[in-house]
Amino acid sequence: MTSLRKTTLSLMMGAGVLAFSAVSAPAAIICNDNVCWHAQERYSYPPDAGVVVHRDNWRWGTREHFRWREHEGRGYWRGDRWREF
Repeated sequence: MTSLRKTTLSLMMGAGVLAFSAVSAPAAIICNDNVCWHAQERYSYPPDAGVVVHRDNWRWGTREHFRWREHEGRGYWRGDRWREF
């Protein structure tokens, strides 16, 4: 295999890995009180939702206590109920 072919193949494989990782990464971490979940899209939440939108690499501090509750769709957690909007 020639050097040009090896380089081209390596670039194509790298681009494929990069494209796959970009698709699978969540767009944001959303929190309401002590509950957080991943959102694949950034929504405009209603003002009364009381949510905080974080970047997808956000981590809570050592003295903070949150829990993960995932849910599909457009909405937010309010207590133990998922509210769609």
